[in-house]
Amino acid sequence: MLQVQYVFRFIDGFHSVLCSTLSSGRHKSVCNHVRFRERELVLRHCALHLEAIRWLIIAVSLAGASNGWAACELRSADGAIKHVVQLQFDNLHLRRDDPNIASDIEQMPFLHAFLTENGVLAGDHHTSLPSVAATDILTILTGVYPDRTGIPTSDNLGYFQTDGSVGFTSSFSYWTATAPDGFPQMLTEAGKMAPAPWPAFTRVGCDVGTFGVANMAIESIPSDIISVFGGGTPEAAEAAANPVKAKADFLGIAVHCAEGSGLCANAVHARADHLPDEPGSYNNFSALFGNAHVQPAISPNGPVRDLDHKVIQDVYGDPGFPGVVAPTVSQTLGYTAAMLEAGIPVVYAHINDPHDGISVSGARQSLGPGEAAYDRRLGVYDRAFERFIRRLEVDGITKANTLFVFASDVGGHFVGGAPVPKTCNGAPLPCAYPDRGEINVFVDRLLATQFQNVTAFDIHFDTAPSFFIRGNPSAAAPITRALEQDVGKLTIVNPISGHTDSLTHFIADRTAMTFLHMTSSSPARTPSFTAFSASDYFVMTAGNLADCSSQSPCAERDPSYSWTHGNAASDMSLTWFGLVGPGVRKLGLDESVFSDHADIRPTMLALLGLADDYVHDGRVLAEWIEPSSLAPQLRGNQTGFLDLAKAYKALNAPLGKAGTTVLALATQAVEGSDQDYARFVAMLDGTTHARDLLAHEIKSRLDEVAFGDNPVSTARTTYLERTARALVQSMTELVKGDAHSASSTQ
Repeated sequence: MLQVQYVFRFIDGFHSVLCSTLSSGRHKSVCNHVRFRERELVLRHCALHLEAIRWLIIAVSLAGASNGWAACELRSADGAIKHVVQLQFDNLHLRRDDPNIASDIEQMPFLHAFLTENGVLAGDHHTSLPSVAATDILTILTGVYPDRTGIPTSDNLGYFQTDGSVGFTSSFSYWTATAPDGFPQMLTEAGKMAPAPWPAFTRVGCDVGTFGVANMAIESIPSDIISVFGGGTPEAAEAAANPVKAKADFLGIAVHCAEGSGLCANAVHARADHLPDEPGSYNNFSALFGNAHVQPAISPNGPVRDLDHKVIQDVYGDPGFPGVVAPTVSQTLGYTAAMLEAGIPVVYAHINDPHDGISVSGARQSLGPGEAAYDRRLGVYDRAFERFIRRLEVDGITKANTLFVFASDVGGHFVGGAPVPKTCNGAPLPCAYPDRGEINVFVDRLLATQFQNVTAFDIHFDTAPSFFIRGNPSAAAPITRALEQDVGKLTIVNPISGHTDSLTHFIADRTAMTFLHMTSSSPARTPSFTAFSASDYFVMTAGNLADCSSQSPCAERDPSYSWTHGNAASDMSLTWFGLVGPGVRKLGLDESVFSDHADIRPTMLALLGLADDYVHDGRVLAEWIEPSSLAPQLRGNQTGFLDLAKAYKALNAPLGKAGTTVLALATQAVEGSDQDYARFVAMLDGTTHARDLLAHEIKSRLDEVAFGDNPVSTARTTYLERTARALVQSMTELVKGDAHSASSTQ
């Protein structure tokens, strides 16, 4: 132990001299982080002082780089925030899936305490529609709804081809990808490439790292490789010759560098960070794509390791990205920590779904609430998160100088029978589910059997499938009306309960999808309609029209998938997000404020003193920010701002009051006569136009107050608030009966 003390004295003394000679505050920060890291390594390994020397060499090399690191200028109140960590969880639940069994977050006591004791945990927080990962992650990243990202309805982007046939492509592609319809895949309402999440940071000198987050890094081989690196490059050659290794080398990991950042300036493999339509232009920026190019910059002496000190690699032993669905929580947080420790101040990371995964035998497994393996996995997640936070604390990256942003993209619905035993609670009495598995329904066979409807269409398989009728007929065409009505009347015997279920709960036609932000500026991407199914069902097509009067050809169980996502039910669309860090009020769990994914981005930027070059669809959640951290003009009339913001969300949020009302109205109209449907379309077209004009003025004013210099105008604010509330009220009065009430989606 005496030897350890001598090593500590040497480390502290050497770094005291070294750090004092550095003129840049960024260099000093890196130097001091290395000192903390060395002390931790000594404690872990005692005699392994060579590892400490390795870190010292890294610090000296970083400090002495000719161009230096970028000078990151986050502009939070009093300059308190020096780092940003945004962790994107996939389908981690705040609420209980079974009243007797603790929820995911309840079974993660460290994460729960970190959120509720140090910040705010938003409990009345909503997805977009439909509630699927691709659309919701992009809304979280950008602060705009899906009609302004170009990914409007699903994880698979559907589109009509020029001959009326239908194609699908993955919604997960690198930001600059071109879609098969000829437009940028990430598409604004003006037909331009959507603004990316990182320029707000890189323009003020902050490098941005990402691990596994949708569309911020290379997603596919070879299309994204050729798009980013070009054909004829070594990267393209590797993708062609050895695609497995290329996935580990180039997928899922990136660093977007600030202008003049030493991280990219000193890297042989940096590439131009092209964003041709970025507002305000975006030139002279570079990026590192893939572990093959990021690892030498952040861990020059060897592979990046996870929290358990194991090399982060794929299942074939190739160091790098483990795969889209494969990264463990230890790998994700280990790479995130390595980026932060290397001096990257802003890092985004994605953490995989805890209840779906791969068993020890290699088979896919889907775990139910309270199962022993599920509870153990949640324990692993929580311990990993605690180790991550403790490791960062040793590095000097703490809740006192770091903004932590947490979000869960979607919720989920468990499809299974009653647990065994019925009194199980997970711990100490674990549950088992002999009867589990989503119900796969072949909708083309059902339509042919029950209504002799053999219309040619394609869907993306989901609980809320979008229907693309081949030939792309109009919304009022008889073939469209007949298919919508027949889909709305389908029934099926539920193999779990034995009851006859209505398969479809809601239908959104094109007019409703436009109101609900489910379309894009590319008409080819607009489906004929979207059906929101009962939660137990995953809707598919079989490709043949076998009679299913006997039920079995129409539905089958899949025990390897037991959770459905996508529709408007609350267990899927009601999720959560959390904030911890300087300027965040310590409110714990707050279920009093309606919020959705579009609010996360503007709220984060408000805390950082930064702004985007576009108007957000979300609003700053000023209720959760310390007054001293708000813009002066917002602080001066917070009540007026909040009253207008709440009225705006009721009007414009997909799952706000107006949105849920429109979903109910559209379902009624589709089921009605052609005359009633025509009246509905005319009414909603006019209402949508009025809503859009009003919402645009309100969200522009909310952004100007939160990020600009314009004070809240009391008279105009009051007028806009009252007008918004009156429009919402006039819509809710149109809903007839109780069968499809707006509250049924909540």
